[in-house]
Amino acid sequence: MKGNEKLIGILNQLLADELTAISQYMVHSELCDNWGYEKLHKAIEKQAMDEMHHAEWLIQRVIFLEGMPIVTKLNPMKIGQNVPDIIGNDEEAEQSAVKSYNDAIRFAQNNGDQSTADLLIKILKMEEGHVDWAEKQHTQIKQMGLENYLANQSEGAAEK
Repeated sequence: MKGNEKLIGILNQLLADELTAISQYMVHSELCDNWGYEKLHKAIEKQAMDEMHHAEWLIQRVIFLEGMPIVTKLNPMKIGQNVPDIIGNDEEAEQSAVKSYNDAIRFAQNNGDQSTADLLIKILKMEEGHVDWAEKQHTQIKQMGLENYLANQSEGAAEK
């Protein structure tokens, strides 16, 4: 089914955002693993997997609309040097994604492509969940202090 060329372009930009998020999350996940923060490592790794699903769904939709998915484009990444920066950089990227998805949903709906809008709404809800997770981490850091927060992020620290 031939899709709207501008919408295909928007989907490819969202795809670039997702591919960038995958890379940023994977680096952040591995940094947390290296620092011994196993719970953060697993949580961030799960978010990277979510982003992989988003990229897969966007690729499928672009192909369905008879477009060509562009998988070679990445946006600049913001790699954190410590846990608060990691959480902040990822939250910033997710907030930007929420805005981009809302804009894309409006465009799809205004151009009569409700199926694409429905897919984007599904992804949007997951992105909002990622923002919520980051906000909770910030709240925990503020309420318990960074040191206590980080102590809670390692598994089996007493066993080693």
